[in-house]
Amino acid sequence: MNEITYSRNGDYLIPNIKLKEQPTQPLGKYGRMRETYLQEHRKALFNHLLLSEKLQAHLLEIDQTANRRLEQIMADLQKTQVPPNKMTQQLEWVGYMNNLKSQAEEIILTELIYS
Repeated sequence: MNEITYSRNGDYLIPNIKLKEQPTQPLGKYGRMRETYLQEHRKALFNHLLLSEKLQAHLLEIDQTANRRLEQIMADLQKTQVPPNKMTQQLEWVGYMNNLKSQAEEIILTELIYS
């Protein structure tokens, strides 16, 4: 059994409890969005993941899954909707791609981030 050590803070003894060092990879947009959502709306789940040292792995998984799903959805949407010619109608093409990305992100936010 592990011995718990304490440090004195005034009249109180505070246990010296620390989380293990975890390798950190930078989180992308969707990982950070998921973290914010958990902190603000699902506090119990956030604290459980944090204290069980699974939060970073969960956020990385969500970020990677969301990026893969974004590429997949955009490819599917491009097949169903005819894009304007990129060489002659550049502004329309940019608007078309932005519209597709917005549609795909809306699906991702509903499926992965806010669930």
